[in-house]
Amino acid sequence: MAKTTLKGCLALLGPEARVSEGRVDIVIDGARIADIRPAGVKEADGTAVDASRHLVTAGLINGHFHSHEHFHKGRYDNLPLELWMNYVRPPRPIPFTPRQVYLRTMIGAIEALRSGTTTICDDMNVAPVLDRGHVEAALQAYEDIGIRAYLGITLFDKPFFQSMPYVEEEFPPALLAELAGGPATPPDEILAFARELAKTRPPGARRVGYIAAPSAPQRCTREFLLAVRALADEFDLPVMMHVQETRLQVVTGQVMFGSTMVEYLDRLGLLKPRTALIHAVWLNPREIEILARTGASIQHNPTSNLKVGSGIAPIRALLDAGVNVSLGTDGCGSVETADMQKAVMAAALLHKIRGDDHTRWIGAEEAWRAGTMGGARALGRERELGAVEVGRIADLAAYRLDSIPFVPLNDPLRQLVYAETGADLDMVFVNGEAVLMGGKLVRVDEAALLDEIRQEHEKLKPMIDESEKSVEPILAVYRRIYERCRKQPIAEDTYPARLPR
Repeated sequence: MAKTTLKGCLALLGPEARVSEGRVDIVIDGARIADIRPAGVKEADGTAVDASRHLVTAGLINGHFHSHEHFHKGRYDNLPLELWMNYVRPPRPIPFTPRQVYLRTMIGAIEALRSGTTTICDDMNVAPVLDRGHVEAALQAYEDIGIRAYLGITLFDKPFFQSMPYVEEEFPPALLAELAGGPATPPDEILAFARELAKTRPPGARRVGYIAAPSAPQRCTREFLLAVRALADEFDLPVMMHVQETRLQVVTGQVMFGSTMVEYLDRLGLLKPRTALIHAVWLNPREIEILARTGASIQHNPTSNLKVGSGIAPIRALLDAGVNVSLGTDGCGSVETADMQKAVMAAALLHKIRGDDHTRWIGAEEAWRAGTMGGARALGRERELGAVEVGRIADLAAYRLDSIPFVPLNDPLRQLVYAETGADLDMVFVNGEAVLMGGKLVRVDEAALLDEIRQEHEKLKPMIDESEKSVEPILAVYRRIYERCRKQPIAEDTYPARLPR
């Protein structure tokens, strides 16, 4: 790959994202940043790109979303997680074709790049019946568009409907038998496929790689969790897992494991560096101490947690304890968007409502760090991704400074976080390659893809409608369980995640 020089830009440099002292030239050689020097001191190396009206930053890292939800965008509102989640994993799955899976994956990949995101972690559901063609279609979409992607197939060995407590007590026997009797790929077969992906798509060596994704403690047996942990250790894989997004899940841990889920995972030895607990909204101080001791990360999804009413994670307490915090969007079924620009802004705004001490509020700098370096550290790539620095991989975004979010220009980082919407994103480089230039995607025909997506959605919409009908019998029971768990106490020192009435 030839050299490219971004000439005359302002830049947010280093892990601290400090504003460059004057204009700089950034030289890209192959996949890496080869030089950052004062503008104009040397002739451009390779191809010269005029960046004199641009702010160059590290690409954002979306630590968590679900590509399998993208055709569900806009269908749900005002439903808590436990009453919503089965709509995107219905008892009667939608019979997608590989091409439809390719297109739904493109929905999130396009929006990711258009929000300055260069790395995404996709937790893709393959249950109850694994279709390898679907996984290959998703991987191919990421290969084609040029984004860096970590794809994890959701791993669990307990039926999805049993992830709530009291199921055996509350569900009618006939409904239990019906739900348990559907076709399903054996967990060992899915785990074997995960092993194949780990061998063929190591994330450190492939732009589109594999990440281990056990769904959640309540959906896995102890033996299965340990098997996934062993797989991750054998192949040096990052791990991501949903943990304690809601108050009900804290109660679930108490019922199923006799402790919180964080304490349970610690007992099993599952918490290590490069392990990200997705959401972790409802935590107490002892659990935060566990996370700090083990080096596990928290994967914060502020926009999704707000949309489904899960609450506000104790981010200040986590950061004070030395816990790494990453950012993500979650799936389009819960929050409609894979726009990381919105997630960073939400993180910088949301935590100002916790406490009256303004010196402890989360600001633009910490939110941006979570969306860049925090994500890199969660993946074990804090020396390669997440910053504009010589020697790092050239995953970069360039925003137009001659646009209203940056005029007048006082603080580029704060204006990027609080004012920029992604509309002024002009260039994106992944692995040193331009994948968006002049505001247009380089490697795919976006307009043609969007037209095809619209056409396929028209075919799929009746099937989605029908699949939602299969969820209704479950919801009636889940509402009873939801109310039953809501009345059960949890540790009094749990950080309040919701405002009182």
